[in-house]
Amino acid sequence: MADRPPLPPFTLETAIQKVRMAENAWNTRDPEKVSLAYTEDSRWRNRSEFVTGRAEIVGLLTRKWQRELDYRLIKEIWAYGDNRIAVRFAYESHDADGQWWRSFGNENWEFDEHGLMAVRHASINDVPITEAERAYRWPSGPRPDDHPGLSDLGF
Repeated sequence: MADRPPLPPFTLETAIQKVRMAENAWNTRDPEKVSLAYTEDSRWRNRSEFVTGRAEIVGLLTRKWQRELDYRLIKEIWAYGDNRIAVRFAYESHDADGQWWRSFGNENWEFDEHGLMAVRHASINDVPITEAERAYRWPSGPRPDDHPGLSDLGF
């Protein structure tokens, strides 16, 4: 099994790097690519859905990005420990009817010794917004380095 650096135990610098790598991967909206950051038997709680393993992760993410169109995500570190990282995040997307949403949440992550995420717990709340209230307007893909983060945006 190949390592996926940075590896635990995390420092502040490596934890921040891990968070940004996760954000960039999720902003590709590629379920297969995203799933490779997780162990084969990774366990997730995402809202009210519980999944185990990469195949179920791919299914969850596929359904997610079929509903959450023009998805853009920003993650920010909250806390970290030896092999755990807590993040807060906000993302914007719209549904098939054109209603825009800003979804706020927190995640708790636990990593194995290879740097793969073995456990992910996510709590998420959705707030309807207008198109004019959108704050994430970069082109599809990873957030540009000069785009403000969550704290900078007041989220």
